[in-house]
Amino acid sequence: MKKGFSFVFIWVVLFVACTNPNDSKAQGSNSAPDHSAWTALLSKYVDESGFVDYKGFITDKEALNGYADLLSQNPPNDSWTENQKLAYWINAYNVFTVKLIADNYPVESIKDLNPTLSIPTVRSIWTKEWFKIGEEDFSLDRIEHKILRKDFNEPRIHFAVNCASISCPVLRAEAFIPERIDEQLEEQARIFLNDKSRNEITPTSIRISKIFNWFGGDFKKDQSLIEFLNKYSKTKIDEKAKVRFLSYDWGLNEQKGS
Repeated sequence: MKKGFSFVFIWVVLFVACTNPNDSKAQGSNSAPDHSAWTALLSKYVDESGFVDYKGFITDKEALNGYADLLSQNPPNDSWTENQKLAYWINAYNVFTVKLIADNYPVESIKDLNPTLSIPTVRSIWTKEWFKIGEEDFSLDRIEHKILRKDFNEPRIHFAVNCASISCPVLRAEAFIPERIDEQLEEQARIFLNDKSRNEITPTSIRISKIFNWFGGDFKKDQSLIEFLNKYSKTKIDEKAKVRFLSYDWGLNEQKGS
């Protein structure tokens, strides 16, 4: 009797432990977060030209912080698909950039938030660790260069992440989601490349964004830069076209009159 009772008791204890809803490994705790809250905010405060109503985000600070916290508390894990991870990291970069501006508003440029002694790629607002993903301190640079560029063979991410500046690719007025991310990235690439305020393209001469200079290697894997551009440009560019790079406007991408 005692042996049988002991066996049943141990089995019950193990079952309860494995199904404890407070256990961090309980079912559902590892699932990718829903990004609909980010879409709701973006659709309200980003116009059709991609400019941002930062004052609007400030009035909706609770929702902005809530979505940022959702990402902070639900970092990717090995059970996620590549598309889930990619959507997560792009959205994370964008929400923490918007939050950075909202938390320090008003500013004329994101570069105003650089430390007094700023060294590009070493000491800047982008390298500053000021938010958390899981239990780790994170910076915007870490998301862009150590994760998005390193872990994903996806040059189109450069048209999806937004650095709160006029010359950046526009902030999309919806969240990136796993089910549509390829379509969304394709559209972002076409919008950016054919935007005459950011790229000037003729068949024989192009003046294009410095993004294509700074991250040239990302666009030239197994192809030339011109071959990459021709995938998205409405104007067919000659392979021998003269290439120059435009100056970069770091002014805040704020809606006029907002």
